[in-house]
Amino acid sequence: MAAAPTPTDADLDELARQVAEVAQEKRVMVATAESCTGGWIAKTLTDLPGSSAWFEAGVVSYSYSAKEALLGVNPRTLERTGAVSEETVLEMVSGALARYGAGVAVAVTGIAGPSGGTPEKPVGTVWIGWKRRGGYAHAQLYHFDGDREAVRRQTVAAALAGMTAELKG
Repeated sequence: MAAAPTPTDADLDELARQVAEVAQEKRVMVATAESCTGGWIAKTLTDLPGSSAWFEAGVVSYSYSAKEALLGVNPRTLERTGAVSEETVLEMVSGALARYGAGVAVAVTGIAGPSGGTPEKPVGTVWIGWKRRGGYAHAQLYHFDGDREAVRRQTVAAALAGMTAELKG
Protein backbone atom coordinates (compact mmCIF):
# COMPACT_ATOMS: atom_id res chain seq x y z
CA MET A 1 0.00 0.00 0.00
CA ALA A 2 1.42 3.38 -1.00
CA ALA A 3 1.84 6.09 1.61
CA ALA A 4 -0.69 8.91 1.50
CA PRO A 5 0.61 12.10 -0.07
CA THR A 6 1.87 14.74 2.34
CA PRO A 7 -0.89 17.29 3.00
CA THR A 8 -0.44 20.60 1.16
CA ASP A 9 -1.10 24.06 2.58
CA ALA A 10 -4.45 23.98 0.74
CA ASP A 11 -5.30 20.64 2.40
CA LEU A 12 -4.49 22.03 5.85
CA ASP A 13 -6.47 25.19 5.14
CA GLU A 14 -9.52 23.13 4.17
CA LEU A 15 -9.23 21.03 7.35
CA ALA A 16 -8.95 24.22 9.43
CA ARG A 17 -12.05 25.64 7.72
CA GLN A 18 -13.95 22.50 8.69
CA VAL A 19 -12.92 22.95 12.34
CA ALA A 20 -13.96 26.62 12.18
CA GLU A 21 -17.33 25.83 10.64
CA VAL A 22 -18.27 23.23 13.24
CA ALA A 23 -16.83 25.22 16.17
CA GLN A 24 -18.93 28.22 15.18
CA GLU A 25 -22.00 26.09 14.58
CA LYS A 26 -21.63 24.48 18.02
CA ARG A 27 -20.52 27.79 19.65
CA VAL A 28 -17.42 26.11 21.08
CA MET A 29 -14.00 27.65 21.65
CA VAL A 30 -10.95 25.63 20.58
CA ALA A 31 -7.53 25.21 22.24
CA THR A 32 -4.33 23.52 21.12
CA ALA A 33 -1.39 22.04 23.04
CA GLU A 34 1.51 21.30 20.73
CA SER A 35 4.97 19.85 20.97
CA CYS A 36 6.34 18.40 17.72
CA THR A 37 4.24 20.71 15.52
CA GLY A 38 5.61 23.85 17.17
CA GLY A 39 2.36 25.80 16.94
CA TRP A 40 1.51 24.81 13.37
CA ILE A 41 -2.00 23.66 14.32
CA ALA A 42 -2.74 26.99 16.01
CA LYS A 43 -1.22 28.88 13.08
CA THR A 44 -3.35 26.99 10.58
CA LEU A 45 -6.49 27.73 12.59
CA THR A 46 -5.69 31.38 13.22
CA ASP A 47 -4.78 31.99 9.58
CA LEU A 48 -8.55 32.08 9.06
CA PRO A 49 -10.12 35.53 9.35
CA GLY A 50 -12.45 35.79 12.34
CA SER A 51 -10.76 32.98 14.24
CA SER A 52 -10.91 35.00 17.47
CA ALA A 53 -14.61 34.11 17.57
CA TRP A 54 -13.83 30.43 18.14
CA PHE A 55 -10.08 30.04 18.89
CA GLU A 56 -9.26 30.41 22.59
CA ALA A 57 -5.55 29.59 23.03
CA GLY A 58 -2.57 27.65 21.78
CA VAL A 59 0.40 26.41 23.79
CA VAL A 60 3.74 25.18 22.45
CA SER A 61 5.49 23.08 25.09
CA TYR A 62 8.63 21.29 23.99
CA SER A 63 10.45 20.75 27.29
CA TYR A 64 9.33 18.69 30.25
CA SER A 65 9.28 21.82 32.41
CA ALA A 66 7.04 23.64 29.90
CA LYS A 67 4.64 20.69 29.73
CA GLU A 68 4.47 20.73 33.53
CA ALA A 69 4.12 24.52 33.96
CA LEU A 70 1.85 25.36 31.02
CA LEU A 71 -0.31 22.24 30.83
CA GLY A 72 -0.10 20.61 34.25
CA VAL A 73 1.54 17.41 33.04
CA ASN A 74 2.64 15.39 36.06
CA PRO A 75 6.46 15.13 36.29
CA ARG A 76 6.11 11.45 37.25
CA THR A 77 4.24 10.79 33.98
CA LEU A 78 7.09 12.32 32.01
CA GLU A 79 9.72 10.38 33.99
CA ARG A 80 7.82 7.09 33.65
CA THR A 81 6.55 7.24 30.05
CA GLY A 82 8.47 10.09 28.40
CA ALA A 83 7.08 13.04 26.46
CA VAL A 84 5.98 10.91 23.51
CA SER A 85 3.36 8.70 25.13
CA GLU A 86 -0.36 8.22 25.44
CA GLU A 87 -0.27 9.20 29.10
CA THR A 88 1.53 12.48 28.37
CA VAL A 89 -0.72 13.53 25.48
CA LEU A 90 -3.83 12.77 27.56
CA GLU A 91 -2.51 14.99 30.35
CA MET A 92 -1.58 17.69 27.81
CA VAL A 93 -5.06 17.81 26.25
CA SER A 94 -6.76 17.72 29.64
CA GLY A 95 -4.50 20.50 30.91
CA ALA A 96 -5.19 22.69 27.88
CA LEU A 97 -8.92 22.27 28.33
CA ALA A 98 -8.79 22.95 32.07
CA ARG A 99 -6.45 25.95 31.90
CA TYR A 100 -7.67 27.81 28.85
CA GLY A 101 -11.44 27.66 29.07
CA ALA A 102 -12.10 26.15 25.66
CA GLY A 103 -14.84 23.66 24.91
CA VAL A 104 -12.62 21.31 22.91
CA ALA A 105 -8.87 20.80 22.75
CA VAL A 106 -6.28 18.88 20.79
CA ALA A 107 -2.76 17.96 21.90
CA VAL A 108 0.16 16.50 19.96
CA THR A 109 3.50 15.07 20.97
CA GLY A 110 5.87 13.11 18.79
CA ILE A 111 9.22 12.61 17.12
CA ALA A 112 9.39 14.57 13.88
CA GLY A 113 13.06 13.85 13.21
CA PRO A 114 15.43 13.65 11.61
CA SER A 115 16.94 12.47 14.90
CA GLY A 116 15.54 11.60 18.32
CA GLY A 117 13.96 8.30 17.42
CA THR A 118 14.61 5.00 19.18
CA PRO A 119 13.75 1.40 18.25
CA GLU A 120 10.70 1.66 20.57
CA LYS A 121 9.71 5.14 19.34
CA PRO A 122 11.08 5.69 15.85
CA VAL A 123 10.97 9.00 13.98
CA GLY A 124 7.38 9.55 12.85
CA THR A 125 5.85 8.28 16.12
CA VAL A 126 3.15 10.76 17.13
CA TRP A 127 0.44 10.71 19.77
CA ILE A 128 -2.60 12.96 19.25
CA GLY A 129 -5.21 13.51 21.94
CA TRP A 130 -8.61 15.20 21.89
CA LYS A 131 -11.06 16.14 24.61
CA ARG A 132 -14.39 17.94 24.89
CA ARG A 133 -15.37 19.79 28.04
CA GLY A 134 -17.27 17.32 30.21
CA GLY A 135 -15.99 14.35 28.23
CA TYR A 136 -13.14 11.91 28.44
CA ALA A 137 -9.77 12.48 26.82
CA HIS A 138 -8.80 9.96 24.19
CA ALA A 139 -5.68 9.52 22.10
CA GLN A 140 -4.46 7.82 18.98
CA LEU A 141 -0.98 6.64 18.04
CA TYR A 142 0.29 7.41 14.53
CA HIS A 143 3.39 6.33 12.63
CA PHE A 144 3.98 8.90 9.89
CA ASP A 145 6.49 8.53 7.06
CA GLY A 146 8.79 11.08 5.52
CA ASP A 147 11.09 13.86 6.58
CA ARG A 148 10.48 16.34 9.42
CA GLU A 149 8.22 18.53 7.29
CA ALA A 150 6.13 15.56 6.11
CA VAL A 151 5.72 14.17 9.64
CA ARG A 152 4.65 17.57 10.96
CA ARG A 153 2.21 18.21 8.08
CA GLN A 154 0.62 14.79 8.56
CA THR A 155 0.34 15.47 12.29
CA VAL A 156 -1.40 18.81 11.72
CA ALA A 157 -3.81 17.19 9.25
CA ALA A 158 -4.67 14.30 11.57
CA ALA A 159 -5.10 16.65 14.54
CA LEU A 160 -7.47 18.94 12.61
CA ALA A 161 -9.48 16.06 11.15
CA GLY A 162 -9.81 14.55 14.62
CA MET A 163 -10.85 17.90 16.07
CA THR A 164 -13.67 18.19 13.53
CA ALA A 165 -14.82 14.68 14.47
CA GLU A 166 -14.60 15.58 18.17
CA LEU A 167 -16.66 18.74 17.63
CA LYS A 168 -19.30 16.81 15.69
CA GLY A 169 -19.41 14.01 18.27
